[in-house]
Amino acid sequence: MPRRLNRMPDTTLDISIRPVSAEADSAAITEIYNHYIRNAVVTFEELEVTSEQIRERINTVLSASLPWLVAESSDRVVGYAYAGLFHSRSAYRFTVEATVYVAKNSSGRGSGSKLYQALLRQLKEQNCHSVIAIIALPNEASVRLHEKFHFRKRGQLAEVGYKFDRWHDVGYWQLILHS
Repeated sequence: MPRRLNRMPDTTLDISIRPVSAEADSAAITEIYNHYIRNAVVTFEELEVTSEQIRERINTVLSASLPWLVAESSDRVVGYAYAGLFHSRSAYRFTVEATVYVAKNSSGRGSGSKLYQALLRQLKEQNCHSVIAIIALPNEASVRLHEKFHFRKRGQLAEVGYKFDRWHDVGYWQLILHS
C-alpha cells in the first residue's frame, strides 16, 4: 500500500500587481478597508467609508502623480498599496507616506510583499527619497513586513489614537530610497 504524503496547503497566491482603476476597483478596496475599520486598530478611522470616498482618495493620490497599486488573484482584488503626500509643505516633496492593506482571507500569502516591492520600485523611479510608514501598535505582522523591506523604526508616540475603548500607540518607520 503506498504511503500518503502529508502536504501542506498552498498558502501562496498567484498574484499580479497593476495600477489601480478608480472606477473598477473602488468597491473591492472599500470592502477590504472597511473590514479593518470595523475590526482592527491598523486604521484609526472609526466610520466605514463609501466607494465614492475611496474613488476620491484614489484620485487625490493619482493627481499628485503618486502610485496606487492593486494586487489581483483570480481576477479578484486581494490588496492594495499606495503612497500619499507626507505633508503639504514644499520641502517635503520627496517624502511620502506608504500604506498597504491586504484582504482578510489573503494575508500571509505574499500579496503585501509583492505590493511593497512594486510600490517601492515605482517610488525610487520617481526620485522619492524617503518613505514613511505609520503603524498602529502593537502590530507584529506590519512591523515584520516593513522591516523586511529595510524600513527602520524612528520613533513612537504613546496613546495618540483612541479606538475600541482603549488608547493605542503609533510607531514611525522610515526607508531612505536614495542615499
